[in-house]
Amino acid sequence: MQTAERFAATQSGELSIDDVRAILSEAGRFASERIAPLNPVGDRIPTNLDEGGKVTTPPGWRETYQAWCEAGWNSLTGPTEYAGQGLPTSLAVACTEFWNSSSMAFALCPLLTAGAIEAISEHASQELKDRYLHKLVSGEWTGTMNLTEPQSGSDLSNLRCKAQRADDGSYRIIGNKIFITYGEHDCSSNIVHLVLARLEDAPAGTRGISLFLVPKTLPDGSHNDLRCLSLEHKLGVHGSPTCAMAFGDNGGARGWLIGEENRGLNCMFTMMNNARLLVATQGVALAERATQAAFAYARERRQGRAPGNDEIASPIIRHPDVKRMLLEMRCKTSAARMLSMATASALDSSVRAQTEDERRRAHARASLLTPLAKSYSSDIAVEVASTAIQVHGGMGYIEETGVAQYYRDARILPIYEGTNGIQAIDLVTRKLLLEGGETLSQVLESCHRTLSAFTTEPSALQAVTDAAEMAKMLCDRPGSQFSLAVAVPFQRALAAVVAGAHLGEAAVLGRGDALEAEAATNARFFIGVELLSAVAAAKAAISCADATVSIELA
Repeated sequence: MQTAERFAATQSGELSIDDVRAILSEAGRFASERIAPLNPVGDRIPTNLDEGGKVTTPPGWRETYQAWCEAGWNSLTGPTEYAGQGLPTSLAVACTEFWNSSSMAFALCPLLTAGAIEAISEHASQELKDRYLHKLVSGEWTGTMNLTEPQSGSDLSNLRCKAQRADDGSYRIIGNKIFITYGEHDCSSNIVHLVLARLEDAPAGTRGISLFLVPKTLPDGSHNDLRCLSLEHKLGVHGSPTCAMAFGDNGGARGWLIGEENRGLNCMFTMMNNARLLVATQGVALAERATQAAFAYARERRQGRAPGNDEIASPIIRHPDVKRMLLEMRCKTSAARMLSMATASALDSSVRAQTEDERRRAHARASLLTPLAKSYSSDIAVEVASTAIQVHGGMGYIEETGVAQYYRDARILPIYEGTNGIQAIDLVTRKLLLEGGETLSQVLESCHRTLSAFTTEPSALQAVTDAAEMAKMLCDRPGSQFSLAVAVPFQRALAAVVAGAHLGEAAVLGRGDALEAEAATNARFFIGVELLSAVAAAKAAISCADATVSIELA
């Protein structure tokens, strides 16, 4: 809570720290009282598709969503000209953690709507903004992202969904999409699909993709030519309807262009970058819930006699190895939260910047941090959830304890919104080179100063130097097989450096504050174990990169 307050209050303009605390407190109450009870229900009773193509969400879903909208949570960061509250991204990220800790399956619906609002706000015509943003911001309507097709996953150059120009200025969309989160459901009266498609005379590859707004219900009230073909049966997030969608069975679904023809990927990246930060927040949320569950169980479960303890059966939280696991879970979760909030803060700074130069620098910083936050937070969500099962022992493997669901739900996070391998490619081929490498240099210089204020341990400061040297090596060989072979471990190392610096800063700022007592422990453990391990792993990967590239796999 203190981390969220600190970042959000810094970027909230006219909001005081008391205002921020009040919002977060009420968000926590709504999440725990209204959303959290849905989590086991949605896991046991998944969404259902009937023969008529209607999707029914799990019991309680629709009523809770209506209460969510009535309470104003959907409009938190929406543009004020469309009845949004215009609050900073930092505050929204903090609240998003609450929603996803309570039920990630439920929270996925407004997450996609938030991305659709941002894409429409930034790229659509005034007519489309006026027609759709009021109801998207209020939550009366929801939004989706339609990229993936059966033959075109991460490589959108193979996209086949077609768009045809119509005489009235609209377009006809024909094709199928898969993996569409909340593509059909019963929580809202209309669903606004943002669909990537290719015009018949478009250039080949990603340069020939356009973005279209394709509503389920047309402005005249009639049903558009689109439908849900099927629901995916997934490892986790059972309460969220993941749909295969068909557009244009009967001549073409009506759609309207967002942005310019053949420039749709640029528009969609606005939505995707928003979603990548929120996926990072999902990772923090699931890691936090798993950590809380593990701590609670470890305090209650008695097994064996802990060293230095006279009890015949000690709470397992007193056993050194369990302590190690719990510390690892807690510090990884805190580090991921720091990365997500730092990214949100950079985005807020770009909005509040007074000059174009300030805006550009803040945006570049957010762009550099986004793949770090998304990849690190989603990776540790899986790791922390797995460790939570280990702390529970055999009971963790039993569904009734609930921790198995966290592991199943978390496993999608390193995959969707750009796999973490793709995040790493983006990092080493583009993001390291932003502003001629100046953005990276400023981030690493800041990390070195911050860590120097927290610790005099030479190995911690050397880790920052090592990360800078590795980055330079990769910048000298952008896009090479060498850089691509080591991109993932380097990404983890750089994320650990940045997160470690923020943890150290939190510890320094919290000195003398009893509420921040664990911050110093988190920082010491993370820097001494996770940061040094991540940097060492990246250096090892670089040392054998040429051998890795030369190996032929049948």
